[in-house]
Amino acid sequence: MGPHEQLQHDGYLLLRQAIPADWLPGLREAFDAGITSHWPVPRGWDWRHALVDDNAQMLAVCRLPQLLAAAGVLIGERFFLSQVEGREPVGGGGYQRLHRDLSKQRPGDTVGALAFLDDFGPENGATRLVPASHRPSAQEAARIEHDESLAIQISGQAGDILVFDVDLLHAASLNPSGARRRSLLINYAAEVLYDAHQQTAALRQVRMDTSARFEPGDFVLATA
Repeated sequence: MGPHEQLQHDGYLLLRQAIPADWLPGLREAFDAGITSHWPVPRGWDWRHALVDDNAQMLAVCRLPQLLAAAGVLIGERFFLSQVEGREPVGGGGYQRLHRDLSKQRPGDTVGALAFLDDFGPENGATRLVPASHRPSAQEAARIEHDESLAIQISGQAGDILVFDVDLLHAASLNPSGARRRSLLINYAAEVLYDAHQQTAALRQVRMDTSARFEPGDFVLATA
């Protein structure tokens, strides 16, 4: 199975050390400077949220060729960068049940990515996911929706990026140690969703220019 087929089958890919190491100090500084509680829609008490989409280096992360390549494989058609914001679970918080964010119009039209600015693992609430759970039958969906026995918990280092189909079962975990786990939550969407994106952009406090378009064929997914 080639890298494209493997990604489509699994529904996710962890890009190891995708962010240049010398970017990380500046990204962490921008994240911390962007932390705010002022959002149009209330946010959970157990997460820090950061406005970062006006930062050029943050946007450069969103346009890393390997990240765009993986997003293009999953979406499979012309797409755009729709959002990036910072998220971090506080100590004793961050737990989510396994869930799907759900595509907007058809399976595969939306992709998420978590770009990690700190090392991540069980001790600071790293993401859990169920591989290959993004195209279930109705019967399978009902059976595995909250079946934690099928989940794996990812771990890695600052600079890694997790790319995933939003229909994949996934969830953040409890941050028992309180150690920092800053990440960028990035979203990409098929071009046909642009009008709908525009209608809700203000509620999500999207300030960046989202007019750029990307073609899946413009980027090559690395084989290793």
